[in-house]
Amino acid sequence: MSIMKFAPEALKNLFLDPVTKNYPAEEAVYPEGSRGHIEISIDDCISCGMCVRACPSSALKVDKLKGTWTINRFDCIACGYCAEKCPKKCLFVREGYQEPQPKKQEETFQKSPEVLAAEEAKRKEAAEKAAAAKAAMEAKKRAEAEAASKNEQ
Repeated sequence: MSIMKFAPEALKNLFLDPVTKNYPAEEAVYPEGSRGHIEISIDDCISCGMCVRACPSSALKVDKLKGTWTINRFDCIACGYCAEKCPKKCLFVREGYQEPQPKKQEETFQKSPEVLAAEEAKRKEAAEKAAAAKAAMEAKKRAEAEAASKNEQ
């Protein structure tokens, strides 16, 4: 008797399309609001560290001199705060999920050698300008001190 209750439903399902998706053949569609994972366009990054300070789980590290950006995917909660706080918008949240890993590991991104060389040249130029400005300021102070001592005599 209980089989007869479900017979109409079973017959109807025989002629309907499947409810499940054919995943490998069809691309997965992620629902609105799903978190995804963090990605970076490393050559656009200025290594300011705003993402590191915004990360609630301390999953990010930035080394300005080496030009590296490191994320610990195991600790990252994919909240997207780092992408929000990035002034250059080089961080973004990509739809989809990371492949599960058996071990806790970090993923490090390195800037290209051309970008690193350009940044090093900018740092040297800025240091030279700062040294020149400091020398000019000291010379000005010495000249003012000499002028003040001459006026007192």
